[in-house]
Amino acid sequence: MNAIHAARQPGRQPELQTAVRYRDVTIGSAPVEVTQDADGVWRFLSREPLQPYPRCLTDRLQQGASQHPDRTLIAERDAGGQWREVSYAQMVQHARSIGQALLDRGLSADRPLLILSGNDIPHLQLAMGAMYAGIPFCPLSPSYSLLSEDFGKLRHAIELLTPGMVYATDGDAFARAINAVVTDDVEVVLARGNIADRQTTAFTELLATTAHSVDEANARITPEQIAKFLFTSGSTKLPKAVITTHQMLCANQQMLLQTFPCFGEDAPVLLDWLPWNHTFGGSHNVGIALYNGGSYYIDEGKPTEKGFAATLRNLHDISPTVFFNVPKGWELLTDALNDDASLREKFFSRMKLFFFAGAGLSQAAWDRLDAVSESHCGERIRIMSGLGMTETSPSCTFTSGPLMFANYVGLPAPGCEVKVVPMGDKAEARFRGPHVMPGYWRMPEQTAEVFDEEGYYCSGDAIKLADDNHPEYGLAFDGRITEDFKLSSGTFVSVGPMRARLISQGAPYVQDAVITGMNRDDIGVMIFPRLEHCQKLAGLPAGSPAQQILDSEPVRAAFAALIAKLNLSATGSATRIAFLHLLVEPPSVDQHEITDKGSINQRAVLTRRAALIESMYSGEDQRMIVAAK
Repeated sequence: MNAIHAARQPGRQPELQTAVRYRDVTIGSAPVEVTQDADGVWRFLSREPLQPYPRCLTDRLQQGASQHPDRTLIAERDAGGQWREVSYAQMVQHARSIGQALLDRGLSADRPLLILSGNDIPHLQLAMGAMYAGIPFCPLSPSYSLLSEDFGKLRHAIELLTPGMVYATDGDAFARAINAVVTDDVEVVLARGNIADRQTTAFTELLATTAHSVDEANARITPEQIAKFLFTSGSTKLPKAVITTHQMLCANQQMLLQTFPCFGEDAPVLLDWLPWNHTFGGSHNVGIALYNGGSYYIDEGKPTEKGFAATLRNLHDISPTVFFNVPKGWELLTDALNDDASLREKFFSRMKLFFFAGAGLSQAAWDRLDAVSESHCGERIRIMSGLGMTETSPSCTFTSGPLMFANYVGLPAPGCEVKVVPMGDKAEARFRGPHVMPGYWRMPEQTAEVFDEEGYYCSGDAIKLADDNHPEYGLAFDGRITEDFKLSSGTFVSVGPMRARLISQGAPYVQDAVITGMNRDDIGVMIFPRLEHCQKLAGLPAGSPAQQILDSEPVRAAFAALIAKLNLSATGSATRIAFLHLLVEPPSVDQHEITDKGSINQRAVLTRRAALIESMYSGEDQRMIVAAK
């Protein structure tokens, strides 16, 4: 299909340009109803009604087992490197047995299943078993157990949820966390390994349970019942448990299907690493495969210089129809596609759509990905994104409109009502629909704080018209409401666009940026650098100390040039960067500075590194890179 292509440079007003050839793919194109009231509040609603959806996701599992019983639902590499596959029919059997085992133990919303370990087949078997039995489960970030020193988030999650069962794939790896936090009266289930001086249950025992009443329990499930709890990343406070109902998951998958009818035309095939404890990996991506009768291959790789080799190995085996990744993963993949003809042949053979999330894809990375697609296929692959969050399970808007540019989040999916409410110099995105949470578990005050008088969820995300002259083109992300601040002069600093420019124009050396300057005279920046790229720029050998890399003249010169380049377009103190500090210490998990997807929590970084900020503004920071006057 042909699509209208628009400029994607951050900060530029989008202009419709000459049509570019894209691979034929069916994307929804229903018009949107746009109104603005006397108070300046914009409302957006797709004119395409949301079609009926099942009461729970396991209805789709059973449908798949009936229509294509032998089709692979989930697969992962075993210890010998071979793909181990579980079909739809097999998964139904596993779900019934595990669901029965959970019912026999009296698990419930007040005593849910807690999963500590990451993506693997037993994890999905447990999730399907819990959902089939109508028992909520909660997948926690493995970092709570494996990377944390004080287990603060893990302890908080257990105290809030009061689980009746805790699962970990590897008892040896999770023993320290379980012994520190999980009380002896909670059953611990392991797939392998053991925990010294603690009685545990083998995962195979759950699989061997004979189903006798679980089907009746499944028949009693209503859409409003809780399917799972997902924890927010937290800022400076402890994470909140988002209640995710069966209706939320099914409604959001129907929204996705109507936005991307291609998912229903050919069963989607995914190869994915994104963590299931996060809404994008566990609800969005796994859901796409299951809801549309597709297949999901677990990618044990990661979007890092070292970890991406496993992803490339998998892509030589599997040809996805849709591919999801964070910007760093796309950059690494583009490099590999340029260098490897056999990888290009396999990767593009049936590809329909690209998705990115977690951060903005830099202009340079986007253009290089378009270029390799065009050179190999003679056409581009649509690069999609949107706006979503844990509280909306997750998707609200998609870039299915006529524009393509950085920060464009597009138009609402069918069934999602979007309200854009002016708040000072910005406007907040608010959402209502069957995909929106009923609230946070056991946190009534925090729940009340995030819903307005009309029942819209207040996201805290700033949003604006993508084109002031054409509201029907949709919306653009404009940072976070709470991130913006005033300088001492009273001038507002818009953090989101500045951060996006730093990441985009600082590629590939910038992982993320944190903007400082509240009640100060000038704007400062703290940079989390991409050390592997900085090390190559410095000409230093691999394994060189981080501080030596960042102190090298080539690296400092590159960042001084970045400041100068950005300041060329500065219009005053609210857009001019006065100085920059390269952070040698990576973001801390325990201090909430980073999420599982690798995105930076701005507020937590500012709070934790307040002493460094003081030294920057006092002039005592000897490593600070100062902008030229």
